[in-house]
Amino acid sequence: MKIYVTSVFVDDQQKALDFYTGVLGFAKKHDIPMGEARWLTVVSPEDPEGTELLLEPDGHPAVKPYKDGLVADGIPAASFQVADAQAEYERLRGLGVTFTQEPMTAGPVTMAVFDDTCGNLIQIVTPAQ
Repeated sequence: MKIYVTSVFVDDQQKALDFYTGVLGFAKKHDIPMGEARWLTVVSPEDPEGTELLLEPDGHPAVKPYKDGLVADGIPAASFQVADAQAEYERLRGLGVTFTQEPMTAGPVTMAVFDDTCGNLIQIVTPAQ
């Protein structure tokens, strides 16, 4: 068994697609109209056949309190592995990304947390060598 699709709830699918592809560097995998929303997934260009991230509309009534609670408590909705958290932090800050936590070492990882502009905090992490 392996993870096929996982999701983050976003307040605007197009804005999310622009951010996740144009800023974070993911590649669009699927963009299928489904009424007012889309089945919209992105993948890592390093693993185009790997796990897909669904940019899922946050319209369900339970989602807003859930997202707001996570953000208020500083809890990331997702975690992405990067080769060098400090370098990725610098690259993303240069692109205007807002970080809520600068890179820090926590046990066997270095991590940082940023705002994805779509209502989520996202963590980047680099395992210790």
